[in-house]
Amino acid sequence: MFRRRAWAVGAAAIVGLCALTASSTASAQVADVTEVSTAAAEAAGPDERAEMLVGRMTTAQQAASIVMGHIPTTDAAALSAYMAQGLGGFILMGANIPATDAELATLTASLTVDPELPPLIAIDQEGGIVSRLPADEYAASTTLKSLPVADTAAAFSARAALVAKSGITVDFGTVADVTADPSSFIYGRALGTDPQSSAERVVAATAAQEPVVASTLKHFPGHGAAPGDSHHAIPSTAETLDEWRAKDAVPFVAGIDAGASLLMFGHLAYTSVDPAPASLSARWHEIARDELGFDGVIVTDDLGMLQSSGLPEYADPVSNAVTAVAAGNDLVLMIAGSTADTASEIVAGITAAVDSGALPAERLADAATRVMALRLQSGAASAEWSLCAECEPAG
Repeated sequence: MFRRRAWAVGAAAIVGLCALTASSTASAQVADVTEVSTAAAEAAGPDERAEMLVGRMTTAQQAASIVMGHIPTTDAAALSAYMAQGLGGFILMGANIPATDAELATLTASLTVDPELPPLIAIDQEGGIVSRLPADEYAASTTLKSLPVADTAAAFSARAALVAKSGITVDFGTVADVTADPSSFIYGRALGTDPQSSAERVVAATAAQEPVVASTLKHFPGHGAAPGDSHHAIPSTAETLDEWRAKDAVPFVAGIDAGASLLMFGHLAYTSVDPAPASLSARWHEIARDELGFDGVIVTDDLGMLQSSGLPEYADPVSNAVTAVAAGNDLVLMIAGSTADTASEIVAGITAAVDSGALPAERLADAATRVMALRLQSGAASAEWSLCAECEPAG
């Protein structure tokens, strides 16, 4: 089911950062969730271990494991308490980034309540316009779109190493949207201005990151065709499915084939395919799985953005999360408007939906298994990093 990644952490040494040591950790045992024997777990791969672990979870535990939450603080104790509710992941935003690298390492470590099963720790580290880590001085999309493809590979190798050094395991960093329109809000973040050039750079960015961190393609099925900013509205386009296949799909197909671990669904509507936002559309998830062959983790863009659209049908974050999981998302992300209670409310809502039959239990278990497999892979290797004195920023 799940595409395995090599996690060759030391590969990052060729750019910006060096790995000093790498070691395996046993992530098969989770005493509070499962009674799987150590021998049986060690004999299984990540997919099989994930199925065993999820199979022994309660519905509420499965629901918690597919929520990626956020609270804006650098208080390690508060973050640890927040993650103790069993959430599958946490996204770091600007308010979570302390002043020093040492403080950041302490902060990311505090997010792991059970060392045998670390959560997915994510960040939007595209570089340039969207950058959370101050030390990222590497070339970004604003210049990479006009530079040789090799520059994209070098920049994202360095960026991935910087992310991994900080204790972060997922980078929502590869923008696969394509547009030639400078007035589009996504133009400055896109890696190309035409499908082919964008695809080449998306492949380079994906291949550079995947040995080190789990990379993400965003924002499926592509903002380039839909005018408007999804942070404040639901952009829409009348582009047909055939037109999409010939244009906006191209970078996503290339990134999927290159082995991206996650695919982020955007809050935008291709009305000729489905009037609903793609993030809530079962049809678009079917296209990603069955037509494009993506078998990794599908994650929503920030569900808080749906609320920010001001549309009454998207005013309830819990309802949005349940609909998103039912449509085919594996991991629900909530940032804008999130409080310390929002994640637990979403968990309760997903649990209630399964208990009532509104959300099939099989759909939740499938989502939880995919997320669990990625967590097991992310916890399968660790590294100590130091800056390479002889390395220079790619940009």
